[in-house]
Amino acid sequence: MWMYLGLLAALFLGLHNLCKKHAVQGNEVFPVLLGTISSGFLLLLPFYLGSLFFKDYMVSIDFYITNIPLKTHGFIAIKSAIMAASWVLAYQALKHLPITIVTPIRSAGPFFTFIGAITIYQEKPNSWQWIGFFLIIFSVILYSRIGKKEGIHFKRNKWIFAIVGATFLGASSGLYDKFLIQSLALNPQTLQFWFCFYTVLFLLIILTITWFPFKEKRKAFTWRWTIPLVGILLQIADYFYFKALQDPDALIMLLSAIKRSQILIAVVIGGFIFKEQNKRKKLVPLAGIMLGVFLILYS
Repeated sequence: MWMYLGLLAALFLGLHNLCKKHAVQGNEVFPVLLGTISSGFLLLLPFYLGSLFFKDYMVSIDFYITNIPLKTHGFIAIKSAIMAASWVLAYQALKHLPITIVTPIRSAGPFFTFIGAITIYQEKPNSWQWIGFFLIIFSVILYSRIGKKEGIHFKRNKWIFAIVGATFLGASSGLYDKFLIQSLALNPQTLQFWFCFYTVLFLLIILTITWFPFKEKRKAFTWRWTIPLVGILLQIADYFYFKALQDPDALIMLLSAIKRSQILIAVVIGGFIFKEQNKRKKLVPLAGIMLGVFLILYS
């Protein structure tokens, strides 16, 4: 069941990436990011208020947000800091790079998760899973060669380094999720609510320094309907992902790879929506990544 939940998470993440590309194109990145996370927080706020005043009902529908100790708040705040840094880098990269380049690089995330799952959680992949992971990495290298034809030189473009950094931080957060869900026994909605709360606080601090004091930057910001939609789709995807992680048999290295199937939506549909170049050539490494995910799923 956790694999199917992972596929549902991938579906909503793919739609989330399309909306995110539209939200950041030619726009100020930090307020867009604050708007998306705030939208997710507002989506979850009724569940928190319901948990305060209508506990029995929220428990009955399995959306009760539990009381957690101060130490657990600290652990969640660490996740918020990691993901805030990852999103800042990813949104900046997405603003300056084609979605058909950004999304495949982020697809290397399972490789970092794979290494962490082996060293931290002692998960044991078989030979086909090894092949699947390295096939994903090889396909990302192919994307880098295609990117050069679009004037994007991977070794000299700072936004490439930004998306690689975002990918590494995102993978680290994925490994941390298993600890939060399984070791601390947090339910998905509790983790999501407090995660959004602390992330909004971190982003407000960043914007107070980098955006609010500058009138020109405030004028450059354009509100778009996709901004709240990004936050809503992300929370739906995270809910399915965290539900999958609640299964004690769930392997984080495989779940992370399953989520990468979101690339199908981003590259195929996103490439046509945003009229990006070399779409046909990108289908070759796309097939490599999908084959890698397939090997992991069915090995």
